[in-house]
Amino acid sequence: MWQDQNIQAKYSRESAPRLMMQKDMFPVNDAFKQYLIAYDRDVELPILYQDLVNYSYAKSLKDKKGKWTLWENAVYEPRALAILKVALIKTYLALKKNAFPAGAGQLDIECIDFCDYGNSMPFRVTVINKDNGQLDFFYVKQADASRIYGLELEHLLSEHPINFLHHEHTLVEAHIAGTPGDVFLQLQPLETWEMQALAKAFVHFNENCFVRLLGDMRSYNFVVVPSPGREPAYLIRAIDFDQQCYEGRKSFYFPRFYKENEAYVQLVLQHLSALEIEQTREAGFDQMAVKIITYRRRLMELLNSMVNDDISENFKIQMLRNELNEHFETTRFSGCKTMGAILKQQLKQVLRKHVQLAGIRERG
Repeated sequence: MWQDQNIQAKYSRESAPRLMMQKDMFPVNDAFKQYLIAYDRDVELPILYQDLVNYSYAKSLKDKKGKWTLWENAVYEPRALAILKVALIKTYLALKKNAFPAGAGQLDIECIDFCDYGNSMPFRVTVINKDNGQLDFFYVKQADASRIYGLELEHLLSEHPINFLHHEHTLVEAHIAGTPGDVFLQLQPLETWEMQALAKAFVHFNENCFVRLLGDMRSYNFVVVPSPGREPAYLIRAIDFDQQCYEGRKSFYFPRFYKENEAYVQLVLQHLSALEIEQTREAGFDQMAVKIITYRRRLMELLNSMVNDDISENFKIQMLRNELNEHFETTRFSGCKTMGAILKQQLKQVLRKHVQLAGIRERG
């Protein structure tokens, strides 16, 4: 299948994916808020998004190579900055579950940066540990229900626990460490075994995104993380969840169909046989099945909230259910009225037999 539908598929050249940056923001409704409260995701925060927007001016930032980035350094009046720092450190500690025995005294806020590109218009907060000089980051964003569903699905269905908090119109996210996918392959030549491991990681990532309907996974929206001592020896992690269950085109949920990911697709085609690709896909499905069993009650509560939520547009819902019916040669998606209903059916369609086998192994 990878050989038949590779990166040259015509829809990878369309301009439509660029329009995905303009998606609507969807509010967190009461039912979803109750879910978030039940699982300690919605808590009163020391700072809200609106508290950060009144900076005096901003300075454009360059990267390490001297190129201009999409980020600007937000500059605040000294008195306002002092108040913000206290609130931001408290927020960071809440996000990290107060994982610092010495408390806030060893922490300081080094800088606050702003990006007006994309949907959530994030603030990136750099935290420094004064005891050892180590830096960490977190993000304060405008809350968007589809993005928060994506974060929670990442936590429940992937191998990657993720920290985030929500309150009112604010979303706070922990930084996801790793090398951006569009940078990783440029850093240094890889040995053959590394290319094979990275190819397997991309196959796994591709299938994971499609099963859970996470879109727009271009190379700058995921990171590569070395994972020694496991198979494969690399992980690929999503870092942008804006396009969770939003787009109508099936192809938007396959990372391999984006021209920005062509180098990763070529790694798969050059270093993995058809059998290895299929074995990697099945292993990924097995891992997701175990996660479903582990979080079965919580996942069902989340999906029930999604089924009754409005996180996309009607024409996109109709388009996606038709394309998935065609993809799986079924009519099971025809009755789906929302993106949440489509996702619920998608998980059943792909993972039913894997969940059954995992359940047998668990009991046995």
